Amino acid sequence: MHLYYQGLYTRQAHKAIPDGCYEEEQGLKGFFGPVSHLIKRQPSTRWTKIEGPLRPHMYDLVKMDESEGWRRMLYNQHLTIAMLTLDPKPEHARRGLRSGDGDLLYFCHKGKGEVWTEYGLLDYRKGEYIVIPKCITHSIVPQERSVFFTVSSDTSHYEEPDRGLVGRHAIYDPATLGKPDLEKQEERVKAQKGDVREIVVKRDGEFTRFEFESHYYDTLGWKGDLYPFTLHTENMMPLMSHRAHLPPSAHTTFVARDFVICTFLPRPLETDKDALKVPFYHQNIDYDEVLFYHEGDFFSRDNLHAGMMSLHPMGFPHGPHPKAMKSVHTKTETNETAVMVDSRWPLLIDPALENVELKEYWQSWRG
Repeated sequence: MHLYYQGLYTRQAHKAIPDGCYEEEQGLKGFFGPVSHLIKRQPSTRWTKIEGPLRPHMYDLVKMDESEGWRRMLYNQHLTIAMLTLDPKPEHARRGLRSGDGDLLYFCHKGKGEVWTEYGLLDYRKGEYIVIPKCITHSIVPQERSVFFTVSSDTSHYEEPDRGLVGRHAIYDPATLGKPDLEKQEERVKAQKGDVREIVVKRDGEFTRFEFESHYYDTLGWKGDLYPFTLHTENMMPLMSHRAHLPPSAHTTFVARDFVICTFLPRPLETDKDALKVPFYHQNIDYDEVLFYHEGDFFSRDNLHAGMMSLHPMGFPHGPHPKAMKSVHTKTETNETAVMVDSRWPLLIDPALENVELKEYWQSWRG
């Protein structure tokens, strides 16, 4: 299709929107495909009633069960989103985990500790991504209670985003990735009297337990470009434009076959007087959009706190809340960190979320 236009329109997306009007973006392929920008008299979020499954969801995960273990939240055939809570207990230094389904990604929401692997030790702390490739055995050994937002890629692997014109050192430099350390792991295993002899392997929703006669992590050395690693949000450099608001795709951190993971970080706001400074109204037509609020002041939403999670189904028009539109004029920067998962296929909701859902969330756009 070729670019076409009629009536009232803007020459540059997200800039010079006529006074009293609203811009809505409708795009395919998660901001990477064909797109149009409509100038409307009123936002599409002015509904008075929503009946049926195509409604927005907001969950207060702080209210979930605080006991140790995994709690599945959202899932489909390609990915599983869950929360994992671990306490600093000796048994974590005696058991390993391996995923036979796909790569595992842990985002540390709270806590700190170590991850022992066949490749060596990885340190983690609040705000850290931990990426464990498929079938690599690992043990999470917390030094304090740790809470993780996790995304398992069940049918593909995590890859780096295409950085295009900005080059491979944009967003995060590969040199900042945390690499596993065999020597440090050997020291820590001795200090903590670690003795991992049990390995639990997950595959197709079932678990197989392996027992060994001696400590499993006995690697003497290795080489290659397949290994677990960490990435801390402090080492990420968000792409910015001081003139126009960039789409969420500019903040892509990891790419899988049927979903992407983005990281929204503190950044200066746009300085042009005619620039839109809040997330634009849009329909992400092809993707279910999940946003986990990690920390900070979430200026595009009202009444939010760290540990909440939203789900906006594909084709559902959404954008900033009315109070955000009014307050943004006094702000010069954002102060928020959030993790977004955009899924190409609809996500199913685990019944465990029923008791922590804010059922009136759909009314929040009404001011």
